[in-house]
Order: sequence, then C-alpha cells, then structure tokens
Amino acid sequence: MTCYETLFVIKPTLTEEEIAAQITKVKNVLAKEGAELVGTNDMGMRKLAYQVEKHARGYYTVLFYKAEGTTIQELERNLKINEDVMKFLTVKYTKNKELAQFNKLVAAANKKEATPVAETKAPEAAAPATEATEA
Repeated sequence: MTCYETLFVIKPTLTEEEIAAQITKVKNVLAKEGAELVGTNDMGMRKLAYQVEKHARGYYTVLFYKAEGTTIQELERNLKINEDVMKFLTVKYTKNKELAQFNKLVAAANKKEATPVAETKAPEAAAPATEATEA
C-alpha cells in the first residue's frame, strides 16, 4: 500500500454538523475502498488565498492514509461530485525522505487530536491533589 495525503476545503456556509457529516462521508469512501486511515488533521476555518465560488474562507481538513491507486480514483470522483467541497488535492508519498515526512505529519496530526483530551483530564487530576494538601 502507498501513503497518501488528501486535503479538501469545504464551503464555509455549512453548519458544524454538516461539515462533520461531509468529513465522515469522505472517510467512509476511504473505508469502503479498503484504505487504512492513519491520521486526520482538522485545520478548521481559514482564509483562502483567493476567492473560490465567491467564498473568501473555507473549512480545511487533511486525511493521511495508506491505500491502493484505484482508491484515489474513487475518492477524487466523490470529491468532484460533492457540491460542498470547493477544492481538493491528493499527494502521493513514495521516496524514503517523503515517507519520513509523511510519518512526521501523521504523528503531529495524531498528537494534535490527543492534546484536547489530555488538557481536559489534567485539571481534574490536579484538583484532588490540591484538596489533599489543604486537608
């Protein structure tokens, strides 16, 4: 299996639930085609370099996965016919240096996902410790 990265931009006029549904739809296409999703980076709403379909902003999402070449054709076909996706780009990683960079990007994306969970647990863990020292 080859390593790939797909970045796609969703229209900013959608609600958070609709954006989440679009991202899930793309992930389901990958799962159906037998791709192994190794990381996701939701970059959020960002300003575009130039207007696309009269929008100056868009919701960016990057998916890192391992798949066969035919999976890319099906994924891009689905992205093309989806009216809520404004732009997309798929990058293939094949060389050793590229694969090393791919692994770094996946690690950063996975670390980014794990950070909010760790932040919510830290205050809870710190609170009992301060109670114990006060007593």
